[in-house]
Amino acid sequence: MEQPKNNFKIVSDKKARMLLPNTLTLINICIGLSSIKFALDEKFELSIIAIIFAAVFDALDGRVARLVKGTSLVGKELDSLADLISFGVAPAFIMYFWSLNNFGKFGWLLTMIYVVCVALRLARFNVTSNTEPSWKDNYFEGVPSPAGGILILMPLIFSLSDINLININYDILVPLFFIVNSFLLISKIPTFAFKKISIPRRMTIFVLFGVVLFFGLLFIYTFKVLVICGLIYITLLPFGYFSYKKTYKQKILSGENQEVEDLEDIL
Repeated sequence: MEQPKNNFKIVSDKKARMLLPNTLTLINICIGLSSIKFALDEKFELSIIAIIFAAVFDALDGRVARLVKGTSLVGKELDSLADLISFGVAPAFIMYFWSLNNFGKFGWLLTMIYVVCVALRLARFNVTSNTEPSWKDNYFEGVPSPAGGILILMPLIFSLSDINLININYDILVPLFFIVNSFLLISKIPTFAFKKISIPRRMTIFVLFGVVLFFGLLFIYTFKVLVICGLIYITLLPFGYFSYKKTYKQKILSGENQEVEDLEDIL
């Protein structure tokens, strides 16, 4: 007897594989929006922690998508929308509610400028990410939006860390951070992407120990650890530029890069 054909299919295998990474991205959006709610309630510690969780989910969704072969154009655009909310709108509003509202219209102007720069940075990334040589995957063009979102929060994070080594005038520091960070987002200054880090097998156990230690310290000394991480990242910015410049020259000399660009155009 001929078996009836089962024509009823809820989702294709491809759509099923897309479900998990896109769900992680949607969670990222919800966390970013929640951080704004925490800031409205003046729970700035929770708003900072929410942004950190958003960064974790942002790092996971792309890797999970590649792991399960669930990448898609929808996922790419959704990820950019999540980045705009969690690392553009949310950090800007957190800082506005904490400090910039005291500057009146100037504070609101800085808030808008930062969000616009994040949007421009994400739009440029979406257009150019598939057209660059493979070796450029080791670098971002400008500061990536997750790093920018956390850097813009550094004055608030420092104030919550109870580090009293120096006296800081936040009325100067906060606007300065907004101006400099907005420039770094839309600049063409190369920064480390940390996408292709190879770990020797014999070092795996030490790396795992380091990761556990880091998250343990982050859990206990949250804001102090974030301050240290922010300072390390800022310190690495010029090293990223010089590393890119050195690699670029090597590729030009070896003939691997067909598009000869002027290095001065990077800045």
